[in-house]
Amino acid sequence: MPALEDLLSCPPDLPVTRALGDIAAAVCPGGCAVVTAPPGTGKTTLLPPAVAVALAGPGAGGAGSKSGGSPMRVIVTQPRRVAARAAARRIARLLGEDVGGQVGYSVRADSRVSERTRVEMVTPGVALRRLQRDPELPGVAALIIDEFHERDLDTDLALAFALDVRAALREDLFIALTSATLEASSAVRLLRGATGQEPALVDIPGEIYPLDVRYAPPPRGVDAVGAISRDRVGVRREYLAHVARTIEDTVTGTSGSVLVFLPGVTEIEAVRRSLRLPGLPILALHGQLSATDQDRALSPATGRRVILSTSIAESSLTVPGVSVVVDAGLAREPRFDAGRCLSSLVTVPASLARMDQRAGRAARTGPGMAVRVMDPVDVARRPAQSAPGIATQDLANARLQVASWGTPVTDLALLDAPPTGTWEAAGQRLASLGAIDRDGAVTALGRTLAALPLDPPLGRALLAASGVLGVPRAARCVALLSEDVRAPGADLGGVERRGGREGGDRAQAARVRETEARLKRLASRLPSVKAWEGREAVPGGDPRPGRGRSREDELALTCALAHPQWIARKRPGSAAYILAGGVGAELPNGSPLEGQEWLAVSSIDRAPASRHARILAAVPLPEEDALAAGAAMIAERTQASIDKGRLRATRTRTLGTIPLSTAPARTLRGEEATALAADHVASRGLGELGWGKEASSLRERMRALHRAFGAPWPDVSDEGLAANARTWLAPWGQRLASGTPLASVPMVEVLRSLLPWPHAARLDELAPDKLPIPSGGTRPIDWSGEHPVLTLRVQQAFGWTRTPRLLDGRMPLVLHLTDPAGRPAAVTSDLTSFWQGPYRDVRAQLRGRYPKHPWPEDPLRAEPTNRAKRRS
Repeated sequence: MPALEDLLSCPPDLPVTRALGDIAAAVCPGGCAVVTAPPGTGKTTLLPPAVAVALAGPGAGGAGSKSGGSPMRVIVTQPRRVAARAAARRIARLLGEDVGGQVGYSVRADSRVSERTRVEMVTPGVALRRLQRDPELPGVAALIIDEFHERDLDTDLALAFALDVRAALREDLFIALTSATLEASSAVRLLRGATGQEPALVDIPGEIYPLDVRYAPPPRGVDAVGAISRDRVGVRREYLAHVARTIEDTVTGTSGSVLVFLPGVTEIEAVRRSLRLPGLPILALHGQLSATDQDRALSPATGRRVILSTSIAESSLTVPGVSVVVDAGLAREPRFDAGRCLSSLVTVPASLARMDQRAGRAARTGPGMAVRVMDPVDVARRPAQSAPGIATQDLANARLQVASWGTPVTDLALLDAPPTGTWEAAGQRLASLGAIDRDGAVTALGRTLAALPLDPPLGRALLAASGVLGVPRAARCVALLSEDVRAPGADLGGVERRGGREGGDRAQAARVRETEARLKRLASRLPSVKAWEGREAVPGGDPRPGRGRSREDELALTCALAHPQWIARKRPGSAAYILAGGVGAELPNGSPLEGQEWLAVSSIDRAPASRHARILAAVPLPEEDALAAGAAMIAERTQASIDKGRLRATRTRTLGTIPLSTAPARTLRGEEATALAADHVASRGLGELGWGKEASSLRERMRALHRAFGAPWPDVSDEGLAANARTWLAPWGQRLASGTPLASVPMVEVLRSLLPWPHAARLDELAPDKLPIPSGGTRPIDWSGEHPVLTLRVQQAFGWTRTPRLLDGRMPLVLHLTDPAGRPAAVTSDLTSFWQGPYRDVRAQLRGRYPKHPWPEDPLRAEPTNRAKRRS
């Protein structure tokens, strides 16, 4: 049986064969490369064997060297399971052997490898879990990220983790990125920055067969996407009818098999029902099909076929016999609403890169034709590339993988940073599952979830429900939830009851049984499912111990364990629901679930024309199970208000944002009262506290000291005191809790407690509250303004030549001089200048009005007085 070396010595006639020398020159232990090639050049078929052979040559080896006679392996990620299986079959067929020999694959629930395997095709999720399990990747010489341009979220993470491993553990690991439409410059910059070396750039020019691109625009007024019901937007029936007619016309005018690209399964079934092609097999190709049905569409056939496919066939696949592509020009892409923590699939115009990939399927084995169901002018308005998954998808699993990996996301080599809002929303969801702690660190449960081939919510549900219901029942429920069912009337329990019986979806039921069997095997291999029983699995403990549950109750509990943030309770006096995550939601009209108090929601999306989200699938949920499944989100808040100067508090218990109970807080702890009073002070101000003249004066003096000297003199502004209120209110917390009014808090004592020691001893020296005046006695200083102010009559200041300076000489005292009646006469901070100049004008104006008071010509030598002139 030929080896990979034999295949490369006599390769098939593909454009990539002319670049095999360049590829071999670019491959070396510890190197990196970027390989670009148009669709159909054979890079997925021959590049992995070429890398495996180059690294097996003289001088290869390193940390992943051969062990026990097994060859060093090249791992190749493919963005989809069907592509991984198809690529492995293609290379194995060229070698004349079965898959699992020199070439194998590992995808979810299916693996065909052996000790002889040198090239292994895997999905990015498998690569992630393998890196998590053993970052050194023993026995692996290279990692090839194929179809990197698709920017799948798991692909980005797998590359980032591999580059992290290469920097810390495996300097010999060879890494390559390949794509048909890759913008090489950004990939080169990424590898250069992560490895510190210049990656090799191999460009494979494609001698693709001639491709004739034609257009079949819909009639005027027929839009591809629009409203299809009161609150739903989707692909219009009229447009799908035009696509069906275009397929029929294309089949009539061509001779090869036809591959049709449609956005989703619903559109595939609608077009299949519309087609009138007697005697011509019409096959479907999408992710919901079994592996057997997918492989049937990808296997060689003797006659013509029409294959209706989603984007699953865009890349890394050669569909035998296809020479014609009909492209509906649409794509279904995930979008995540971080504000409402909701994911949805939206139908968007396909990017230019996607359309090029699709068209390339027609000219892989000979001349082909691509028919685009759009106006040529529309092409110019298309985006060049689809948005990367990290920018549009729910990041819960990505954040869990990063937390389990242990390297901060900011230190990972990612082309795009995750959006802050989406990253935070993912953290909240993981915390509600118990997968990360408050600091964002992974928990023991989270580490187990990261290793499971399941989304974190479903993995948590499998673990937790197994401890309560047993493995078989938990596996059955999780299998149904994994289908992401859109149930008629949102009644998920009805779907479970019908199963594959009459009126049910038999294909879906078959998939559920297959997934159920896989999950049973998965759970049985876990170290101990019982380890997650009780509080670790269900934070509230085993809900309703000893009480039997119906199958619907079991499904509801499992659903609530998977999606605690979607536990829903009916709003009082309304048909709408409030979800624990804070979103308002509605059931479809006429739903059999109407009136149910509690629901476990498994599927939900945004309703563009409504202020509420739309519940797509749910199960009635007993209240005690809701409280147990959502125990991590149960919180008790105490809210307070000040009524007639006294603290009045109520305690509110909630499950997320769902109110559970509200009652007066009859007893408060001193710490609670302190915190509540501090919050009140922060929001409403300090006016209700025990201020008096002495306290206000002391505060003004302290404010002047802080303004002049800064620390250690405290900030006693409204903002400063409010920020520190919990500290200075603490000694009075217990009295406030017992009903003592806020006005009883003596602010003089509070302020004196804030004075810094030993600086407090200089308070009266630096900022006195009174000052002696020349006529005898003292006068108070007003510290409320920008400068300290002393008010006295002109006659009381005679003989005073130097104006005092306060705050260690930093600030002059401002004197407000008045006439004998107390009305303002002059303002000065320089008495010497006042006596020499302005005093003459004051004397001239006032001595006639106040003849009984002295108005000497020389005030510097006059005797200060508090009285009028003595009688003769």
